[in-house]
Formats: sequence, structure tokens, C-alpha cells
Amino acid sequence: MTYLSAKKIKVSRRGFIAGSAGLTFAVAVSPKGASLIGAAEARTSERNVGAWVRITPDNKVTIITPAAEMGQGSMTGVPTVLAEELDADWDKVTLEMAPAEPKVYGYTMTRRGRSRKLMGIFGSHAIAYYYNDMRIAGAQVRKVLIAAAAKKWGVSKASLTTEPGRVVHKSTGRKMTYGEISAFADVPAKMPAVAKSELKKKSQFRLIGKSVPRRDIPEKVDGSAKFAIDVHLPGLVYAGTLHAPVQQASPQSWNDAKIKAMRGVVDVVPVSHGVAVVADTFEHVLAAKAELKVEWAKDAMAEGYDSEASLEDTYAKVAGSSSAPSKTVKEKGDVGAAFSKTKGGKIFRREFRSDYGYHAQMEPLNAVARFNAAGDGVEVWEGTQAPGISRRYIARALGLETSQVDHHQMYLGGGFGRRSISDYTVEAAVVARQVKRPVKMIWTREDDIAYGMFRPQTYQCVEAALDASGKIAGWKHCVVGDGPRLTVSGIKLDRYYGIPNQLIERRGQSHGIRLKHWRAVAHPFNIFAIESVVDEMAESEGLDPLEFRRQRMAMNAKAKRVFDKVAEMSKWGDKRPKDRAVGLSVSERSGSLGAGVVEISLDEKTGKIRVHKVWAAIDGGTVVQPEMARRNIESGMIYGISSILKERVTIKNGVVEQSNFHDYEVLRMSEAPEELHVEFIDRSTKPTGLGEIGNPFIGAAIANAFHKLTGKRLTHMPFTPERVLKVLKG
Repeated sequence: MTYLSAKKIKVSRRGFIAGSAGLTFAVAVSPKGASLIGAAEARTSERNVGAWVRITPDNKVTIITPAAEMGQGSMTGVPTVLAEELDADWDKVTLEMAPAEPKVYGYTMTRRGRSRKLMGIFGSHAIAYYYNDMRIAGAQVRKVLIAAAAKKWGVSKASLTTEPGRVVHKSTGRKMTYGEISAFADVPAKMPAVAKSELKKKSQFRLIGKSVPRRDIPEKVDGSAKFAIDVHLPGLVYAGTLHAPVQQASPQSWNDAKIKAMRGVVDVVPVSHGVAVVADTFEHVLAAKAELKVEWAKDAMAEGYDSEASLEDTYAKVAGSSSAPSKTVKEKGDVGAAFSKTKGGKIFRREFRSDYGYHAQMEPLNAVARFNAAGDGVEVWEGTQAPGISRRYIARALGLETSQVDHHQMYLGGGFGRRSISDYTVEAAVVARQVKRPVKMIWTREDDIAYGMFRPQTYQCVEAALDASGKIAGWKHCVVGDGPRLTVSGIKLDRYYGIPNQLIERRGQSHGIRLKHWRAVAHPFNIFAIESVVDEMAESEGLDPLEFRRQRMAMNAKAKRVFDKVAEMSKWGDKRPKDRAVGLSVSERSGSLGAGVVEISLDEKTGKIRVHKVWAAIDGGTVVQPEMARRNIESGMIYGISSILKERVTIKNGVVEQSNFHDYEVLRMSEAPEELHVEFIDRSTKPTGLGEIGNPFIGAAIANAFHKLTGKRLTHMPFTPERVLKVLKG
């Protein structure tokens, strides 16, 4: 399977339904929701209809997979759920990519009482959100196959069962393959209902909980996998954009004639916050960009912005001001009373800082766009986390209807939230319309960082109150930063601790810097602050950090399970080598809960922290594909260590100071931990998100281990050698 095959399905959707041999099951969408229907109804239906499952006489089962593949395995993981309930022979299953039609292929997301259909693969939700729909659809198709076999053999449906790819009549030993059934059976006008009790029990699973190989790996190993940058079209030209050095400034004038006279240059096209150069080769694009001189408007909000000064001075003042505008994110109990009635108890106060973070996805941002001859329709090829959102975004930017945007989903070389918005694809389309030729837009690493969409920097003030018995009584947490949900997500104490009185506030500061959801969004820096303060309270009470959490933080049962498990895995109480120390922290993200431990050492001369071992115990409900999940979590650990020790973006006079990986440093392979250990709590509950749970605990666990080694507290992430040395000298 290749992502290019999505085009075949999309272009001939109704033809696919009408003309395929065998059995085809489609999804129809109505105001009442999505339902599985047969081909006959699909041919005449006026509703949104899309093929979903196809079984052909050669025993092939084709399943449409709606999950964007960016290296996390969802493209394979989501269809295994349908194949499980269908009792399909996984070796006979072929996957094809779903078109960008969320109304047909999207999951339902309900937030604040509002439901909508999305195909966005972000927030670690792919398997969790598709799980129920996929199970029901697979069970319905299995019922149809059993009914057809029962009629053929003249036996009762109840006397039949299935084994992978076959219907079996045990009393006579007769078997019929799904392919054989597809040669004579019809899909009923109305698909059979499936009760929850009819779904497989956990003990019956063959695919769920049993790792299968990822279907995208062979193509990526042999080089045949197609990314957008691999797309070549007749007449294709290349484009690159010089964006404003001060983010979101607009171009006023440029040396147009000189650039157009350069070798290979086809055109120069202004876009919203930049000027695009179009040429016959990308080398000619780069050469022309280097000569491009642009006068930029001076009215951008980010003009003159200094991120470090703002974080140190302005944010601190905002946090300390009782009159600064603030928004209450959560209020529970009586916080005032909890902090005023601490006779015999203790109050703890600590401030934390975190810098801007860049996504650092491996594949540079790129897309291909081609307008039709009439100029009223555009095809785009891109790797996006959210194909449905991308179609709407592109259409809106071009003044088109969504139906006028033909979208081809490609593999993604990493996403981390950055590829859920298609600004680079919009530029490709704008330029393609101007030059009337297919355009491949490529943003270099330098382009991407300079015009990046970052995790916001934050300043946090945390106060915690212990009562006279030393138990947690109250919690106040204020976050100063830009971007509402990008700064306060992850302060979800009730998901693991029982704190009776809480006040969570956000104090916004806007600077005109582009921001975006980033690996686990705000959880890493918020959990870093929370768990650092918890560790400090434990030390004050003279208790081991784990024992303090058990005795004083009113952990719920789920939290106890993950902490107990990680203590067992890491041999928490064991003595470590003299130059090593361990620290622990809770981890929470996308409905999953975990606990993590790291073992570190410190070079006190250089200030470099080295993480040697990491352990994590995770409760993610039913784990559909354990090996894929484990690798995702290990990846989260590595990226978490990278962001905590190295990654930072700074902005001076409105201009991003970093330009590539020489000054935006990421963890090198030689710096990776020697050991990573992940174990899952055995659960039968619905799956929850696992893609990002490996990241949030890293910061606090390292900081707490550092304190054990040195007696000092780290409060500003990332923990660069310069900051570590400063703390050691303090």
C-alpha cells in the first residue's frame, strides 16, 4: 500500500462501490451519525458515502485506514481493531488510505458539549477515538458473512462461528472462506445491529494486545515510501519563501526585476508574510532567495520583542501583581481557607520558567500544488496530521469551496503537532495559481525555525499547603504566557492526587509570535513544576518522595498502581552508585496515566546532566498494539530528555535567534540513555492516548534526581549546562 493509492479510492469512490467484485461495505453519514451500509444502498444514497471494507473472491480484505502515518504506527494500529472483530486473516488484509473526508471517515470528538467529526491525528487520540466505531463495523461485517454462510448451508446462524478468514460449521467440519462467501453473498439493505455483549472478550483477542508488524515499515526500509517531496508532475517548478525576520510582518517592496532576471527564475510571488521565489530547480530558488532584498512593514506585534527579558522581568511582574488580568481555569473547594488555616502546617512557594520550543520534525515542511486549467480547482499533495482541516484551511485561503480542493495524503516524516496546520501548503497553492504550473514548495530548516510555530514560553508560580498532619490541603498554580490552552493544559491534579482545594489561573501575554501544539502541549512544563514542588514538600517532611506521595498526596487507585509498578521496575529503594541518583514523577496525557523514574549523573565541571536509565509504568487502558505503543513511549522519553536538557528558542528584537541544529541543539544518539524500560498496567478499559505519555514526567524526574545529587533545585527548563553551573554556584 502506498499513500498515493488514496487517490484511486477518492476519485472513483462511487465507482469503487458500484463496480467492485465481492462484498463492499460503506459508511453513510446522516444527522444521526455514521453507519455501515451495503453497496446497493451506497449506489443510490444521497448521503455522504465512503467505502470502508471490501472483501473479494481471492480472499483479500481491504480496509480503509483513516489515520495519518508519521512514524507512530496508527495507520496499521487503527485497522487492526476492525480486523479483530471481523476475525479477518491479517495476512490477507490490505490497507488503503482514506480520502480527506471527515464526515465519512472521521471520529467524533465531543468537547464542551459540542461534537464534530475529525480525521486529525493529534493528541495521541487515533486508536482511542476510532476504537469503538472500528469494533462495531468489524462485528457487523462478520455477522453478514455468517448469515450468508448459514443461508448457503441451510443451517442456523447460531451454529456457526469464525476463525481467521473463514466461517466454520463445527458440527460438520465445513468451512468457507470470506472470499468464497463474497462471490455469492449480498450485503443486506440494513446492516445488523451489534450489541456490546456480542463484541469479543479480551480473552478472544488475536490482534488486539498482540503486536503485528507495521505496514509502512517495508516501504520506508526499501525507499519506495512516498512523501510529498517525492511527487513529480509534468511541468513542475520549485518554490521557496523568504519570510519576514520579525514574525508576521508583511512585505512592502523587493528587488523584483533583479530576482526575475536571475538564472532559472520563473516568477516572484508575494504571500501573506513573505515573498516566494519560483524557479526551475530548487538550487536556483535558493540562489535567488539569497539575493532577495525585501522591505518589511514595521507594524508587526513582535517588533522589538525580547523573549528572555520578557520572561525574566515582565512575566515575573505579571505573576506577582494582584491587579494583573487573569482567567480562572479551575477553582475547587476553599483555597483561601486552606492557605489561611495552616496552623501547624506549611506553605511552599516556588517559581518556574520554560523557554520556547521548536517541533524539530525530521522532514522539512513541503507540499505540491497544481491548479486545473480552468483555475477553479486545486490538487495538493502533502503529509498532514489533519487532512480534513487542511482541505478547509486551503480552500478558505484560496476563496474556494472545500470540494474544489482535491487532497492527496502522503507519509509524514514526523509531526509533533506542527503538521496539523498547512501554512506551507497554502503557500504552494497560492504560488501555483499565480504561475499556472504545478509547484513544489519547500521550506528549509532555516525557513521553518525562523518562521516557526513554537511551544510558548511560560512563567509559573506554584503554592502548596500542607495541613498540621502534613497532608496536602491546597494548591495554587498561576501560569503566565501566550496561548490559552497551550499554557495551562496538563494541570489536572485530580487525575492522580486528591487535593481538596485548588485554584488554577492563566495570565495571558501576547507577543505576536506564532504558536502551536507541541509534543504533549503544556503537560511537560506544568508537570515539571507540580512534581518539583511535591518533591520539595517530601524533603521538608523528611519522607522518601514516593512514600510522601503515598501517605500525603491522597493518590487515587490508578496513580498508586503506576507508582507501585515503576518502583518495582526501577528498584526504587536500592542504593545507586555514588555518582548517580534517581528521581521520579507522575506522567499524565490524553487520558493515560503513568509514573516515571530516571537515573542521572552530573559532570560538575561542565554542568552537563547525563540520563542513563529511564523506567515508566503506564496505564493506557487496553493497549491495542503493545510494541507500537512501547516504541512511541520510548520516543517520547528521548524527545523529552532532549527538550529538557537542550532545546530552546529565543527571540531578540522580534527575530528568532536560532537557525538550524547547530544552535537549536537536540539530543544526539551518543547522549541517549543506555536503558529504556516501559511496562503497561494490565487493563480491560477503553484505550487512551499513548503517543505522548513518555514526555511529561521527564523534566520533574531529572530535576528531582538532580536535587538528590546536589541539594539544589532546577527551576528553568531546559537545564542547559550554563544554567546548571549557575545553580551549582548559587
